[in-house]
Amino acid sequence: MSLDTSATDLVTFTLDGQEVTANPGETIWDTARRLGTAIPHLCHKDLPDLRSDGNCRACVVEIEGERVLAASCLRAPTDGMVVRTGGARVEKSREMVFDLLASDMPAREDSPDPQSHFWQQAELAGLDKARYPSGRPGAGRDIPVDSIFHDASHPSIAVNLDACISCGLCERACRDVQVNDVIGMAGRGMGALPTFDISDPMGVSSCVGCGECVQACPTGALMEKTLLDDTATKRVVEVEETHDSVCPFCGVGCQTEVSTVGNDIVKVDGRQGPANRGKLCVKGRFGMDYVMSPERLTKPLIRRDDAPKRPDARMTFSDIGSTFREATWEEAMERAAGGLTDVRDTVGGQAIAGFGSAKGTNEEAYLFQKYIRQGFGTNNVDHCTRLCHASSVAALMEGVGSGAVSAPFTAADDADCIMIIGARPEQNHPVAATYFKQAAKRGKKLMVFDPRKQGLMRHATHPVVFEPGRDVPMLNAMIHTIIDEGLYDEQYIQANADGFEALAEKVKDFSPDAMAEICGVEAETLRDLARTFATAERSIIFWGMGVSQHVHGTDNARCLIALSLITGQIGRPGTGLHPLRGQNNVQGASDAGLIPITYPNYKSVEDTDVRSRFEDAWGRSLDPKKGLTVVETMDAVHDGRVRAMYVQGENPAMSDPDQRHARAALAKLDHLVVQDIFFTETAWFADVILPASAQPEKPGTYTNSNRQVQIGLPVRLPPGEARQDWKILVEMGQRSGLDWHYADVGAVYDEMASHMPSLDHITWDRLMREGVVTYPVASDDGPGDEVIFTDGFPTASGKARLVPTDLVPPDELPDAEFPLVLTTGRMLEHWHTGAMTRRATHLNAQESEPVVAMHPKDIGRMGFERGQQVTVATRRGEITLTLRADRDVTPGMLFIPFCFVEAPANVLTNPQLDPFGKIPEFKFAAARIAAAS
Repeated sequence: MSLDTSATDLVTFTLDGQEVTANPGETIWDTARRLGTAIPHLCHKDLPDLRSDGNCRACVVEIEGERVLAASCLRAPTDGMVVRTGGARVEKSREMVFDLLASDMPAREDSPDPQSHFWQQAELAGLDKARYPSGRPGAGRDIPVDSIFHDASHPSIAVNLDACISCGLCERACRDVQVNDVIGMAGRGMGALPTFDISDPMGVSSCVGCGECVQACPTGALMEKTLLDDTATKRVVEVEETHDSVCPFCGVGCQTEVSTVGNDIVKVDGRQGPANRGKLCVKGRFGMDYVMSPERLTKPLIRRDDAPKRPDARMTFSDIGSTFREATWEEAMERAAGGLTDVRDTVGGQAIAGFGSAKGTNEEAYLFQKYIRQGFGTNNVDHCTRLCHASSVAALMEGVGSGAVSAPFTAADDADCIMIIGARPEQNHPVAATYFKQAAKRGKKLMVFDPRKQGLMRHATHPVVFEPGRDVPMLNAMIHTIIDEGLYDEQYIQANADGFEALAEKVKDFSPDAMAEICGVEAETLRDLARTFATAERSIIFWGMGVSQHVHGTDNARCLIALSLITGQIGRPGTGLHPLRGQNNVQGASDAGLIPITYPNYKSVEDTDVRSRFEDAWGRSLDPKKGLTVVETMDAVHDGRVRAMYVQGENPAMSDPDQRHARAALAKLDHLVVQDIFFTETAWFADVILPASAQPEKPGTYTNSNRQVQIGLPVRLPPGEARQDWKILVEMGQRSGLDWHYADVGAVYDEMASHMPSLDHITWDRLMREGVVTYPVASDDGPGDEVIFTDGFPTASGKARLVPTDLVPPDELPDAEFPLVLTTGRMLEHWHTGAMTRRATHLNAQESEPVVAMHPKDIGRMGFERGQQVTVATRRGEITLTLRADRDVTPGMLFIPFCFVEAPANVLTNPQLDPFGKIPEFKFAAARIAAAS
C-alpha cells in the first residue's frame, strides 16, 4: 500500500515518535503496516469486503490523552493524534490477551497447527510460554467433546473447534465476504463457538466449501485437510514454497497463492486480485489436485494398427494400453504433423479443422489459430465459445461493435439496479456472485430471471421465474413498457443509437398483457421490472448461457442490448452489458482469433484489407471465406468434407450436442490429433495423443471476463515427458513447413499484441511487473479502462445498433411422447465436461454420481422415489442416472449436469443451431423420464 499523495484529506499524526501521514480511510493499523510497523492482530483481516471488528484486543495501541487502550484495526487517526504501538502498558495488555486466549486452546504442541497465525502473533506480542492451564473440554457446553470439536464430515475442511478462540472471523468471512450465511456463533462466554446452519456438522450443512473461513481462521480450528494427518486433527505438511498464480477454472479469473511441497500443490489461498479481492470458490481452493492425478498423460501415444475406432466406446483408464502404444516424441510429432500435412497436400487444407482451447493461454490460442490458417489455408478453427457465448458475441458485434464486456462484474459495487438473467452465478461464478449479494445487502435492487429457481433469488428484490425458452416475449414486454411510458433516454438514443423507430414499432405487439401468458410472468410484474430498470440511476445487466444456448440466443442478447441502450444504461460506472464467461480464457481465446469468422481482435476474415495485412505478416495466402464452426465441422466430417482434425485441450466427444452424432464423426476421421493433459473421451478416437501441460505448469497470459489480462507462471513441472503446449504448437508448425521461431512465450505475446490494438500499452514486461492490466489502456503506465463505450461505440458510424426481435419458439416443444422440458448446465463442484474436476479428489468426493434433478411434486405425481435409478430420453437417445429432488427445478422440467461421462447429458441435447451465433440449443429439449429397467 502506498501513500496517495493526490488526496486532499490526508491526516497527519505521530506514530511512535515519528510524524506520519495516513491515507483517507486508513486505520492506525493500516498506516502502521504500510510504514513497516507490525502490530499483532487476530480478529482483523486486511480484506476489502471484511469489516474490522476489534473484539480480540490483540492490536491495542496507546493514544495520548485517552484513558483506555484503543483497537488499532478500528480506530481512525486524526490530525495531531499521538499514538504509541509499544510501551509497558500496551505490551502487558497484549501479552495478557494472548495468554488468556491460549488457555482456551490446546497447548501449542497439541494444537492442530502449532505454526498458525495465532502462535506467530503470540510470539510478536511477547508471549514465550502460556502461564495458565490449556484446553477447555466441553467448552462449557453440555455436548460430547468429540461430536463438536472434531468434525471430519467435510471432504476438504477439518473442524477442530477445541482450537477456537471465538474471534468470529469465520462467521464474518462467511456472512460478509462470501455472503453464504452458513456459519453463526452460538453459546455465551467461553462456550461461544461457531455452528453450521445452527447445529449441523459442516459436511452436511449448506456450506458450499468456498473455504473463506479456513483462510480467515487464525488458529487452525478450521483447516485444509491436505495439510493434516489421517485423523484430520494435526498438521503434518509444511509448505516449502508459495507462488503467485491465477485460477484455471471459470472466467472470473481469481488470483491465487499456490503453496507447494516438492512438485505437489498442497494448499491454495485467494490473493488480492482485482477480480476476487482475496476470495475463492470450492473449485479454486480445493480443486487443484487434478494436476497430480495418476491419470495424467505422461508420454505420447499412438493408436495401435489393429485398434478400431468406435463411436460409442466406453473407455476406462486401464484400457488405454490395449488401444494405444507409447511412442517417442519424435515419432509422435512426425505422425501428428505428417497426418495433417498429408491431408492438406492430397485433399486440400479445407479438409482440415482445428478445435483450440479456452482453458489454455492467450499465446496458445494465437498460435493455434495461426497454425490452422497459415499452415493449411483454412478458417476451420473454433473453440468452446461456440458452445457457450457465440450468440452473445454475435449480438454484441452487431449491436455495439465489440464482443467484450462493457464493465466488470465488480461494477455491481456502483450499480443501483442489477439484472441477472440466464445465469446461476452462485454455481458457475461464485466469486462474482459475492458482489451481487453484497450489493443486495446494501439495499440495491437485484432482479434475478431464471426458468428455474435459484439460491440467489433469496437475495433478490425481484425474483422472476419465467417459462423456459420465452426470454424474447418477456424482454420485449419490458422494452414495450419503457417506450410506451416514455421511460427511455431520448437524448442518449439520438446521440448514440440507430434503429429506435424500428424497435419501437416492433414492440408495439409485445405489450405485457399480451406476453404475460406466453412468458409466465404477470403483466404488472413485467411493468414493474421495466420501470425499476429504466428509472434507476445506474443499471447493469449480467447474463449467462441460459440466454445464449437457444436457437433464439442471438435474439435474447439483442433484447438485452436494447434494454441497456434505450435507457442509457451503458458507458457509465455501475452500468453496462456483461455476458459472464464460462471458461477461464474464453474472452482471451476469442480476442486472439480462435473463431472461424475473425482474425485476432475480431477483424473479419472476409475483409480484403484485413486479410492482406495478415498475409503480409504471415507470408502465406489465407482463406477468404468464413470457416466451419464446431457443430458444422462435425456435419462436414459426416459429409466427407473434413477428413482430419487437431483438437487441443477441448473435449467435443463430451461437449457437443447430440453426442452420438459427434462421436460418430470423430470415429470417421482419417486423422485425429489430440493434445491434452488427460485421456479424455475425445482421445479415445485419436490417432496420436500428445501429453500437454496443465495451467500451473506453463507460462502465459489469460484474459478474464472483466477484460483483465493476467500473467500466470509455472508453479510445478509437468509430469513425465509432458510438454508445455506452446512448445508443442511451435514444433507442429515447423513440421508442417512453417518458419516458426520463438525464443519464449513473451515473444509469442509480442507478435500477438502487434496484431491486437486492444493490447496496446500492455507489454510482456509490464505484465511481468504488474501481473494484471485491464484493456483498453491509454498509456504505458496508465490504468486500464474498466468501463468502455463512454464516448461512442467501435462501429463505422460510432453509434450502436438496435435490432428488433420476433417470437421464435424453441426448436422442439413438449408433446405427448416427450412431455417434459430438459435443460442442462453445470454444478458448483464441477466444471465444463469434468475432465479436470472429476479428477480432483475433493471435488469429486462432494459430487461423484450423475443425477437428474426434478421437482418433488413431479416425483410424487409420477410415482418415483428420490434416489432411484431412472432413464431420461429425448429424440436423440437416452441415459440412466440417479433421481434427485430439487425444489429449484420448475414442475414439468428436468435438469441434468453435463459433466458426467457415466451419463453424458449431451447424448440428449438438441443440435439445432441459432442461425446467427451457430450455437446449439443446449437449454431446451423435449424429454421423458421412466424408471430404469
